[in-house]
This record gives sequence, structure tokens and C-alpha cells, in this order.
Amino acid sequence: MLVLWLACVLWLACVLLAFPAAAQPAPPVKATIDLRSAQAAPAGWSSTVPPTDGWTSVALDDLWDARWPGHDGVVWYRLHWNQADASQPLGLLVGYVNSAYALYVNGSLVYRDDHLTEPLSRTWVRPQYFLLDKPLLRQGENTLLVRVSGLAAYQPGLGVVTIGEPGAVQARQRRGEFWRYHMQLFGLAVGLVFGGLFLILWLLRRKDTYYGWYALSTLFWMAYSFNFVAFDPWPFDNTDAWEAVNAAAYMAAATAFAIFLLRYAGHRWRRTERVLLVLCAVLWIAALGWPQWIGHHRALPFLIGCSTYYVGVFGFVGHTLRHRRTDCYVLAASLVIPLVVSLHDMLLFFGVIHDDTYLMGVTSPLTIIGMGFALAYRFAVAMRRAENFAAELQHEVNAATRKLTETLQREHDLALNNARIGERLNLVRDLHDGFGGSLLAAISALEHPRRQADPAQVVTTLKELRDDLRLIIDTTTHEQDTDLAGQIAPLRHRWTQRLEAMGIESAWTVQGVDDRRLGAMRVLELLRFLQEALTNVLKHSGATRVQVAIRCMDGRLGVDVRDDGRGFDPAASSLHGAGLPSLRARAGRLGAALQIDTSPGQGTRLNLDAPLPQGA
Repeated sequence: MLVLWLACVLWLACVLLAFPAAAQPAPPVKATIDLRSAQAAPAGWSSTVPPTDGWTSVALDDLWDARWPGHDGVVWYRLHWNQADASQPLGLLVGYVNSAYALYVNGSLVYRDDHLTEPLSRTWVRPQYFLLDKPLLRQGENTLLVRVSGLAAYQPGLGVVTIGEPGAVQARQRRGEFWRYHMQLFGLAVGLVFGGLFLILWLLRRKDTYYGWYALSTLFWMAYSFNFVAFDPWPFDNTDAWEAVNAAAYMAAATAFAIFLLRYAGHRWRRTERVLLVLCAVLWIAALGWPQWIGHHRALPFLIGCSTYYVGVFGFVGHTLRHRRTDCYVLAASLVIPLVVSLHDMLLFFGVIHDDTYLMGVTSPLTIIGMGFALAYRFAVAMRRAENFAAELQHEVNAATRKLTETLQREHDLALNNARIGERLNLVRDLHDGFGGSLLAAISALEHPRRQADPAQVVTTLKELRDDLRLIIDTTTHEQDTDLAGQIAPLRHRWTQRLEAMGIESAWTVQGVDDRRLGAMRVLELLRFLQEALTNVLKHSGATRVQVAIRCMDGRLGVDVRDDGRGFDPAASSLHGAGLPSLRARAGRLGAALQIDTSPGQGTRLNLDAPLPQGA
């Protein structure tokens, strides 16, 4: 909004400044006289006096490049008028001279530019007013000589000369100077300010590249527009270099502006942009390396730049009509007047029409106003979004929470289903591998026709089946909600009672098993290992005391079962099937090392050392 306000203020200030000059009443027809007929004669750079012959009648405005192609140097113009009353001062207005000149009235030097040879002065940027009085003025015929220095490639010549009542002539000069010089200077200043402003905006918001391209186009346009206010070709030492760089600046400004319109419309034409940028780079290199050639052929880069500008503007207008965005409408509208004015300037540049004023620089603030509105509009939209951010954020959070809840619920249901399926599979596997196998063996033994069933053996087998079934039920029932300590507790309770019933004292030590979850299969193997070890104590050891220690620490699981029974010879016992191979097999399935310490009369000690699974 600040940009739009500043642009409007500057534009209104400009209009107010223009009002006094524009509001002055037009002078009476007889107050001024336009001298439109003259004689012209070419001469060399060193000519200091008009030639004696070779004069040709010409009509002003006159550009000598069509009459004398390739003539670089001096052309003298001679004009005559009759002065009825030489006692009254006379105003004289030279509207347009390209490029440098000297002015003589009745043979006396009235004005001379600083540089009549290269680097040529550039007096054409504004009209000049002179007050003539006695003794310069004569009664009757007076002669005006204008010595013009110029280069044929840059439209050299002389415009209309006006004489008349000093106040009326000076008023015309002020109007011309305002539109041709002061308005150009104003546009240059505004462009520099806003070009710098948009450059800062781009530096602060690099992702909005259209700010950077607009700033670049504005700065290049200011470099080109300096052509209309500069009185000499500094920092160059010749006109060719000045004109070559001026053409390159115009091409760069048009290219950057077209890319800005593309970016603002949300498009990126990479190949087209690269081609244009490469052309600009080549043109700049050529302008600095071969300025005379580029200067003499400057029409080509101006034609390419002008075409690029028109295509960009028309393309943006088409985009605006398709997408109907308010900011685009305003920006497109602000481009219409400069577009029409640019046609006037192009026709003037190529010599199709004759005039002394380029108007494009005068209308450049309109584009700045459009950009200011676009910036203010986007800022207002951003502010509205910021004001509604809390509501939008809450809405998005609620939507995300709802989706997350639904996802978690689905995952929870899936996990429950997988757990139930896993429990069933584990139960089936345990029944098949353990309980089922033992039951099948007992049935086969009882059905054997040649073997008489021993009631005690049958009871023992049934007790083993019962114990194994309890282990399966315990591990399956408490797998999801009980740690290792809770899964050991039922086994500990049953075996403590069973050992006491047989007169065997038991002592249990359990450390570090709280919050440990090993998984159903590993827990079942561990409990079966303990059950088998205690069964051996109960059946074979003749012990009066047994100690059971279960410890989890440092990533290891340790199980120690020690009794004070009769002991045995491990080698002889393994040969006679005392159950040690089964214990070793279970230890192997746990990935554990099993150590057996025993000897006859010294009791038995089983030590199991297994790694804890990751995350247990």
C-alpha cells in the first residue's frame, strides 16, 4: 500500500508541476512565427564558416541522413526573416538540433555547444530559448545560421525554429522543456527509486522472483532513459559507444520486463528466456567490443526489444482475460497507455513520423502505479490470510487429528487381528510340536499289543502332558499384557508346591525380569527348560534342596538350577538317556550356552546363558 501511495503522490506532484506550463493560454497566432523553410549545405568537421556553394532548399524539420547518406560532419542551415521593428526585442526558439550546434544571427555568434566534434554535445534533449535585441537585430531582412555537427547513423538535423514576442516564445520553450526534459528527468528519478525498492523486496523475498525481474527491467530502463537527459556521452568518448550501450540497455530492459510478466503470471518459459538472455549478453559484449558497428545498426536490437516488449504485454493481457485476477487487471490496464505511447516512439525512432518528443518515459510512472497496486493487493491478501491463519490452522489441525485418529484406529484393529492370528498360530504350533507329540507317543505306547501298560508310567505321562499344556496356556494367555516375571510366576507357584509335597525345599531368586518381554516362543522354551530341569531334580536327584536363579542384566539372560542330590556321571547319564540331550536342544533353540557341573555325591548344577533379544 505504501508503494501505491508514493507512486500516486509523485504522479500527482508531477501533474501539478505541469499545470502552470500546460495551463498557460496559447499565444496569439501573430505572436510567434515558425520558420519552416531553410537552405542547407554540407561541410567538414573543421568548417568554421558557411560554404559559398552547395546550398539546397529544405523544409524543417530536416534530417540530412536521407539527403546525404553517410555524411558524418557538419551541415550549415541558413534561415531568413523580415523584422519590421528592430527596436523591440525578439524571442528565438530552437526546438530540435541533433547533435551539437553553433548559432549565428546576422554573422554574430549567439550560442555554441561545448563539443562540436567527438565527443559531441547532445543539445537535442531540450529546446533552447534566446532573447535577441539590438544591435543583433536589423530592420528588414535578418539571417540566422545554424552550424550542426552530427553523425548520419543517428538522425542528425534541425527542427522548426520559432521567432516572435519574447513572452510567447519563452512560454512555448518552457512547455517543450517540461515535456521533453523535466518529465523525462522525473520518470528517471521515480524509476530509480522504485527500482531500488523492488530490488530490496526481492532481496527480502527471494522466492518472489518477479520483484527481482521488475527491479532489473526498471534499472535497465533508467539506463536507457538517461539518453533523454544527458548533455554529453560521458563516460564514453564518442557517440557510437553511447548509442551502442543505449541499444543494449533497451534490449535488456525489454527482456527483463517480459520475464517479469511471465513470472507474475506464474509461467516459466525456460528455453525462450535463455535465448533472450543469451541475445542480451551477446549484444552487451558486442556493444562494448564493437560499438561503431552496433551503433550504426542499432535498429535491429531496438526492433527485437520492441517485439519482445509487445509480445510480453499482449501475452499478459491474454492471461489476465483468462484468469480474471484483480491485481492482474490493474497491472494490465496500467500497461495499455505505455503500449500505445511506445508505438509513437517507435515510429518516431524509425523516421516514419516527425516529432521532437519521446513520450515513453513520461508514462513509465503508470506502470509503477500498476505495480504498486499489485503489490498492495498481494499484501492485503497476505494480511487477510494472516488474520484468518488461526482459524485455518485450527481447521487443518482438526482434519489432521481426525485422519490420524482414523489411521491409528485402523492400525490398532490390524494389530489386534494380527495378535489373535499369532496367538492361534503359536497355540497350534505348540500343541503340534510339544503337547501333541507327547500325547501321540503316550497313545502309541498304550496301544502297543506286546507292551503291558504300567499304571505309574501312564500317570507320569499324563502329568507331563498336563504340565506342558499349562505352559502353553500360560504363555499364550499372558503374552500381550504380562512381562517375563508374570509369566514365570505360575510355573514357580506350581513347582514350589510340587517340590514341597515331595519333601524338597526350593528357593527362587528372580532379578531384572520386570518389564522384560521375550516373545511367546522364547518364553515357552525357557519355561520348558525350567520344567524339564526341575523334573529331573524331582525324579532322579534324591535332593532335599533346590535353588533356582533367573537373572536379566547386561543384555544377557541367565538361568541357574542347583540341587544337593546324589549327582551323576554326565558321560554315563547321556548314554543312558537321562534327558540331557533334550536340555541341550532347548538351550540351542534359545541361542544359549548350557553348562552342566555334576559328579556322583556332589549334586548337580545347570547354568544357561542366553542373549536377550533386541528391545527386550
